Amino acid sequence: MALSVKQSKISRLMKALFSVFLWLYFSFLFAVFFVLISIVFVFTFPFDPYRKLPNRVLAIMAKLMMKASPKWKIDIEGTEKFDPEVPTVFVANHQSFLDMALAYHLPWQMKWVSKRSLALIPVMGWLVWLTGHLTINRSSKSALKKLDNLVQPLKDKIPVMIFPEGTRTLDGQIRRFKNGAFLLAHEYGFNIQPIVLEGGHLAMKSGSKIVEPNVKFSISILDPINTSDFEDINILKDHTYQLIDRELKRIRSK
Repeated sequence: MALSVKQSKISRLMKALFSVFLWLYFSFLFAVFFVLISIVFVFTFPFDPYRKLPNRVLAIMAKLMMKASPKWKIDIEGTEKFDPEVPTVFVANHQSFLDMALAYHLPWQMKWVSKRSLALIPVMGWLVWLTGHLTINRSSKSALKKLDNLVQPLKDKIPVMIFPEGTRTLDGQIRRFKNGAFLLAHEYGFNIQPIVLEGGHLAMKSGSKIVEPNVKFSISILDPINTSDFEDINILKDHTYQLIDRELKRIRSK
C-alpha cells in the first residue's frame, strides 16, 4: 500500500514536471514561429492570397508541438478517402487545444474556422490572422454570413475545417452540433467529410493545466457525404453526428 502511494506521488510529480516543460516548449515554439511566419507573410502575401506558404510553416510548428512527448503516438486512417478535386467541408469533433496541431498531420492544407476569442490572444491570434484562417463570433447573428467568406476558397479546391460543436468537449463525449457547417455545404453543394479525433481530451483534460505524457492519438477520415442527398439540414447534421459518434466508439473499443 505504501509503495502504491509513493508510486502515485511520483507519477503526479512527473506529470507536473512534464506539464511545465510542455507549456514552456509551446511558448518557445509560438514565439519563434510567429517571427518566421511573419517574415514569410511579408514576402509572399502579394501572390499568395490564401496564405498557403505561411500555413506550411505553421504545419511545421504543429508537428513539433506533437513531439513534446516521445510517448505521444499518432495513428491516421482514411486519408485516401479525400478527393482534393472536390470542394470539401471537413467537420470534426473537438476535444482539446491539441486538436489543430493533431489535424495538421494530415497531408493537405485546410482553412480553419475558430472562435473569435482565439484571435484576441496575443501571438496565437496573430498567427491565426497571418495564416489566413477565419474567426467568427458564434453568438453573433452575423456568424453564418461570415462563413460565406469560405465559398471562394472552397471553389478553388481549398478544403475547410470546422468544429461543429462550437467548443471543446468537457468529458470526451461529443456535444450537440451547430448548423453553420451544414448550411454552408448544403447551400453551395459542397461535400461534408467527417473527421474523428481522439486523444486530445486524455492529454489535456478540460480545466486542467496538467498534461498526460503517455497518449495514443487517432485521426480517422470517414467517407464524404454528398449533401445533395439530403433535403433537410437537420437530417444531414444528425447523420454526420451519428457517423462521428459511431467511429469514436470504434476507436475507443480497440
